[in-house]
Amino acid sequence: MANPFFTLGYGGPEYFCDREKETSKLIEALTNGRNVALISPRRMGKTGLIQHVFRRLTDDDSNRRCFYIDIYSTQNQQDFVKLMAAEILGKMDSLSEKVMTTITSFFKSCRPVFSIDAFTGAPTVSLDLQPHTSSASLKEIMEYMNRSKHECFVAIDEFQQILEYPDKGTEAFIRSVVQFAPNVHFVFAGSKQHLMTDIFSSPGRPFYQSTARMGLEPLKESVYYEFANRLMGESGKQLPQEIFHDVYAFAHGFTYYIQDILNRLYSSSDKVLNASSIMRIFADIKEEGEIVYKDYCDLLAKGQLRLLRAIAEDDIVAKPYDAQFLRRHNLTAPSSVKLAMTALTKNGIVAKSNEGYFIYDRYLSLWLRTTR
Repeated sequence: MANPFFTLGYGGPEYFCDREKETSKLIEALTNGRNVALISPRRMGKTGLIQHVFRRLTDDDSNRRCFYIDIYSTQNQQDFVKLMAAEILGKMDSLSEKVMTTITSFFKSCRPVFSIDAFTGAPTVSLDLQPHTSSASLKEIMEYMNRSKHECFVAIDEFQQILEYPDKGTEAFIRSVVQFAPNVHFVFAGSKQHLMTDIFSSPGRPFYQSTARMGLEPLKESVYYEFANRLMGESGKQLPQEIFHDVYAFAHGFTYYIQDILNRLYSSSDKVLNASSIMRIFADIKEEGEIVYKDYCDLLAKGQLRLLRAIAEDDIVAKPYDAQFLRRHNLTAPSSVKLAMTALTKNGIVAKSNEGYFIYDRYLSLWLRTTR
């Protein structure tokens, strides 16, 4: 293993930190036929948790099949069904001649298209869909899984994206096909809490009270330190607890940023990691983000950018409309600041925790704090 601190993908249970309670809860629900709505901010580690749970499920029973589908890039119901088909068909079993014949005869609403993956050389299958056939095709995909000899587990990430589809009734339709597939168990994961809460907790919505609900909190700092220190120690590096604390505090506990900084610390030449090690990494991060963040900030309204810089300087702001905060950062009237804050939070640039408001992208916060 070149670097045990993964920032993308899943490296296996030995490189996965804790989440034992969440793992057990998710497995218990799914294996007992309860679908789960997993609601968590981006970069908190929900994808890694799902992959870890899927690994455990298949290790316990090799006859199970697990599918992870990220629908963030889909624009309509047709895109959704195409992506489902690409991830599920042909991956249920190896695409032997018998399986290809079965798929061809099973799907009546559309034409399965078989091809060869240019990178792996393995056969793949997709569906030749027309917009008016997507509903029927989704029903057939569910029926195909439900009739298979395998118990199926499907995670649909960024599930709130279905609310952006122009197709009418997508939410109700997906609910209707899911409830008649007892052999298929679902994790509906999403990062926009207010939208996911509306979908699964609002009376009158199709998915109301149809799932168990879970959230993710930051990993405990002490547990995360033990994990990181063990992996650093295996390569002969020393990670003092106070150095890890600085990393954890900077990241506000968000798994992605902690993993990324640890990945960079691991690849450094320093055997004893210290404040200078972190400062060099922060300098690299600032340089990497220069062009992107500069262009990004140029698109913001001036009032929003001034407020964003003020939040970056304080790192976290409990009372953003307080007169002292406004004076210290030369901000305008509270009403203008409230408008700017509303826009920044709506767009996901600023988030709110129990302690106060902070910039969600921790590297953007670093860049703003150190650049003028």
